Amino acid sequence: MAEEKKILYSGMQATGTLTLGNYLGALRNWITLNEEYECYFGVMDMHSITVRQNPTEFRQKARDLFTLYVAAGLDPEKNCIYFQSHVPCHAELAWILNCYTYMGELNRMTQFKDKSAKHADNINAGLYTYPVLMAADILLYQADVVPVGKDQLQHLEITRDIAQRFNGVYGDVFKIPEPYTGKIGARVMSLQDPMKKMSKSDENPNASVFLVDDANVIRKKFKRAVTDSETEVRYDVENKPGISNLMDIYSATTGKSMEDIEKEFAGRGYGDFKTAVGDAVADLLTPLQERFAELKKDKAYIDSMIKANDEKAYYTSTKTLRKVKKKIGYTEMIR
Repeated sequence: MAEEKKILYSGMQATGTLTLGNYLGALRNWITLNEEYECYFGVMDMHSITVRQNPTEFRQKARDLFTLYVAAGLDPEKNCIYFQSHVPCHAELAWILNCYTYMGELNRMTQFKDKSAKHADNINAGLYTYPVLMAADILLYQADVVPVGKDQLQHLEITRDIAQRFNGVYGDVFKIPEPYTGKIGARVMSLQDPMKKMSKSDENPNASVFLVDDANVIRKKFKRAVTDSETEVRYDVENKPGISNLMDIYSATTGKSMEDIEKEFAGRGYGDFKTAVGDAVADLLTPLQERFAELKKDKAYIDSMIKANDEKAYYTSTKTLRKVKKKIGYTEMIR
């Protein structure tokens, strides 16, 4: 009898357009994980509304995110790719878990402080309790592992704390998720400020490469990338962050080591190197972009996959929520 696969859970917010950083740092890795794990990947549209969204654009961005998941190589018949807002259990469990989460824990969340500074005119309760909704996302599907970067590790820690607290009162209701410790994707920094991560929301259009950018646009963005006053292509994150970031991207795109890259561009200067990185990224993204364009035209297929995956997510999450409700003493509905 085949061994049951462990469950992996992850997702991305349905805002903006995915960047090269999202792809190299997470999405490309997800594709390699579905053989090893039973995977749930969310279009996290509930998390997205902590910041005001244009409804028409938001609806389209969420659908595009689902389509990009599939275009990138996530098989919607093998993985569960679903819309968070289509599964009411997320909101229900988040409310219950709010009642098992302490204010002091939420006060320590650094992302709340960072986002509050960026959106000072809209510091809302959803932004404050965001980690509890994230905990509900993960715990609903009894996830064994969650791929997280350093900036999300704090959220996984509070998820584990909430789950352990709940289990301490009611028994083994939730699995305690572990951070995914396999191969981690490349950390891609801004092309205009290599001290900060490449972001979907960066106001500088040259700072981020988007997955749907035209090949010529991609090449131009790399030619404009911030470097330093030297000419040597050498990996030195502390003293040459711009060039080191470009080397990270080139390495992740081509599979070449830093030593090989340094040898390849010895004595050639930054111009040649920037051109090579732009070409490599444009070539990498072209098949994804072509597949994305095909899928966008096939509305019936995407609709059918959304429906099937939402139903799977609903079925799985309902089992967990039903158990939670029984444990805390809710009166059962009479149908």
